[in-house]
Amino acid sequence: MEETFTISELASQLDISPSAIRFYEEKGLISPARSAGNQRVYTKQNRARLKLILRGKRFGASLEEIAEMIGPPIGEINEAKQIERSLYYIDKRFKELQNQKKEIVVFEKELLMLKKKLLSRLKEIN
Repeated sequence: MEETFTISELASQLDISPSAIRFYEEKGLISPARSAGNQRVYTKQNRARLKLILRGKRFGASLEEIAEMIGPPIGEINEAKQIERSLYYIDKRFKELQNQKKEIVVFEKELLMLKKKLLSRLKEIN
């Protein structure tokens, strides 16, 4: 029999709240089974999907982008397509970060110039 987890166990393992797990379920990103008592029952596959969701969030992906990268929660998984989509979003995020780095360098130079001007002006008026 496959190892399963309660929502509390899974939340504890992943250091997130049970409400976060329920949120991802509501968004259709995971689909846990239900026990006879209608409690959520999570599998290793659910845990793996949640790890991918959390990794995607950490890298700044939207829930829509994450859904495209990890595929549907139930059914056949097209691994090649998942990898291609993931690579697309990784490249996109990398380019965004490169642009942000350039903007930060320009902003730092502008701040230093402004500081220099203000210090010079302060000397003039004192």
